[in-house]
Amino acid sequence: MKILVTGASGFIGSFIVEEGLRRGHEVWAGMRSTSSKQYLTDPNIRFAELDLAHPETLKAQLAACKAECGGWDIVVHAAGATKCLRREGFFDANYKGTRNFADALRELKMVPRRFIFISSLSVYGAIREQPVRKAAPGHPWTYAPIQEGDTPRPNTAYGESKLQAERYLKSLPDFPYVILRPTGVYGPREKDYFVMAQSIRQHVDFCVGYKPQEITFVYVKDLVQAVYAAMDKDVARREFFISDGGIYHSTEFSDLIRKALGHPFMVRIKAPVWFLRIVCAASDRIAQWRGKTATLNLDKFHILCQRNWQCDITPAIDELGYHPEYPLDRGVKETVAWYQKEGWL
Repeated sequence: MKILVTGASGFIGSFIVEEGLRRGHEVWAGMRSTSSKQYLTDPNIRFAELDLAHPETLKAQLAACKAECGGWDIVVHAAGATKCLRREGFFDANYKGTRNFADALRELKMVPRRFIFISSLSVYGAIREQPVRKAAPGHPWTYAPIQEGDTPRPNTAYGESKLQAERYLKSLPDFPYVILRPTGVYGPREKDYFVMAQSIRQHVDFCVGYKPQEITFVYVKDLVQAVYAAMDKDVARREFFISDGGIYHSTEFSDLIRKALGHPFMVRIKAPVWFLRIVCAASDRIAQWRGKTATLNLDKFHILCQRNWQCDITPAIDELGYHPEYPLDRGVKETVAWYQKEGWL
């Protein structure tokens, strides 16, 4: 198949490109002219410069691609922004960029057989946060998993912008989208969870809030598996949650990082929510003053405060044949080993 991956220079996109090449597909890496090709060195990769922010430029770029290759069988739209200096930046990248891209494909009659959009569990926000049972041995969870039939109530600009993009794709008649909503994605090359590993290596683990927090994760290679499952199955105009199928308490991720690092001495600091808000607000102000995005910001504050990240992946298992292969302990071990090998830790 001919596959276009937007956001190909990013953490998730670069892994999607690699897997496509491994499977023998013709893979095009869609990216801005200024994007890094650090993880896109395979000589078989074909590149497409795409400016999703400017519709007329984008149409000209896509028309040139059409003349060269005739279009693509599959488009994986992984481009987007997870951190922005200002709220409107999320909507420019995640909503308007997606709208411009879909419109250009339709206008040029380049709509693929499948358009796979990498969205996020964050489109649902902090819902189902009332405990449904008391935590007990054998039943450690206290919340109910988020279901696809629930009403989204995003509590971050990131989640709102992704939801707006989803709704636009759904509004297009006969547009063959598949929307994947992964929970927290981690793995080699990822930089936000790396900050946690770096902190633990420096003997400090920081967690927030005193109410139970139940988190879900997905290793990047499992998310990529879901992407290719969505290509292979005759499924369209559907949305799926993606996680590794496990439910974890707030300290399990950091405990596994510590184990992978050889059990360094560590002090765990649990801070109240109000303190985190002050830290994130200050970090936001400093970031705007410096003109650089920060890992901690007010959008991140709401993500860190959310107590329930459970989601139901049964539809992905049943309809896509998705079967996660990386429980958290395996994924963290492989991730930390990569950080060490590359000199990040």
